[in-house]
Amino acid sequence: MQIGLFFGSFNPFHIGHKAIASYIAKFTDLDQVWFIVSPHNPLKKKKSLLDQYHRLQIIRAEIDDIDCLKVSDVEFSLPQPSFTIDTLTYLSEKFKKHHFSIIMGSDNINSLHKWKNFHEILNNYSIMVYPRPNVVFNSSYKQVKYLQKAPVIDVSASFIRESIKLGKDISFLVPDKAWKYIDQMNFYK
Repeated sequence: MQIGLFFGSFNPFHIGHKAIASYIAKFTDLDQVWFIVSPHNPLKKKKSLLDQYHRLQIIRAEIDDIDCLKVSDVEFSLPQPSFTIDTLTYLSEKFKKHHFSIIMGSDNINSLHKWKNFHEILNNYSIMVYPRPNVVFNSSYKQVKYLQKAPVIDVSASFIRESIKLGKDISFLVPDKAWKYIDQMNFYK
C-alpha cells in the first residue's frame, strides 16, 4: 500500500489541510494520506499549541468517513520532540508492506537540510511537495516530486487562531465537522 504522510501540528486543522490531502489522495498514486499529528515540531515554539488529543479528535471528527484519509497519533508515544526520521523508521518497521512518502509544502523543502538525518530520509523515502503561496519551488533533490497542479490555498492556522480569539466567524476556513468540534469546545477563544 502506498501511504502519504502529512505531518503537522494542525493547530487547528483547516480547509487547506483537507483540500491538499484529498487532492494528493485522488490525483497521485497514493492509496491513502495519513495526517500525522505532531505533539511538538522541533522547529516551532510550543506556545499556543492546543492539546494533542484535541487536535487529533478535530481531524478524526472531520475525516472519519473518508476512506482515503486517516489520522494517526503515532508520534504521541514516540520520544519528543518528534523527528520525522524516527516516525518513518517506526512506521516502516510496523507496517512492512506499506511504502511511505512524505507530503510537505514548498515552503518546507528549503529547510529539509535542517532535519535530523535528512540524508537517510532522502535515501529511503520519496517526498511529494505541494505549492505554497508566494514560494518559488526550488529543489535539486531527485526524490522530490513537485505537485504543481495541487491547489494553492493561502490559509494560515495562526490567522484562524487569532480570528477566533477576536470573536470573528471563520467557520468558512475550517471544514464543517472540525469547526463544530472547535466551536463546541470553545477552543482558541
